Amino acid sequence: MSQGEIIFSVQEEPEGGYVAEALGHAIVTQGDTMEELRRMVRDAVRCHFEPAERPSVIRLHMVKEEVLQA
Repeated sequence: MSQGEIIFSVQEEPEGGYVAEALGHAIVTQGDTMEELRRMVRDAVRCHFEPAERPSVIRLHMVKEEVLQA
């Protein structure tokens, strides 16, 4: 039976590209563009889960850090 959804925390890398890490699962992947990252996340989820256990929804939570001078 499907688990419903899986959530990935996505961060933009300082040197370019994006890294996505699943919350609660040992899945990490990366891509140079958001389009490539989406493909890589889908592929990683397909590889990690058996078809019957695969989540039906993948949620990407974008994390953006901003530094301000005080």
